[in-house]
Amino acid sequence: MMKYLLFVWMAVLLTLLSFVSAYSQEEMVVVNADAFENPRRPPAVFRHDEHNELAKIEECNVCHHVYDENGRLVEDESSEDQRCADCHELEASGRQPALMKAFHTNCKGCHKDQNDGPTMCGQCHVRNPG
Repeated sequence: MMKYLLFVWMAVLLTLLSFVSAYSQEEMVVVNADAFENPRRPPAVFRHDEHNELAKIEECNVCHHVYDENGRLVEDESSEDQRCADCHELEASGRQPALMKAFHTNCKGCHKDQNDGPTMCGQCHVRNPG
């Protein structure tokens, strides 16, 4: 009987731990700006899932683009498993824009094209994103 209770208790504990770990992964709140050593502004507020839902973005490659060696967009490929800084350096390199320009061109450029979303510095770079 004691072994049975111990088994049940362990099963319950493992189940609870799996739920805790699944729900403890926080949703993205700001853009990863670790590559910038001395940023002048705080990281841009970006609630990934909320943004995509409001913007009705269903395909990752809309934002997470991949370009071939000739600078052409590869339509069906996505870079969502990478950070922007994995491809974009702090300084421009050939046809590849610098990291800050890449962020601004991708995000702010889309907001301007869609005529929706923030385009001014302080609208994204908020001191207390609460």
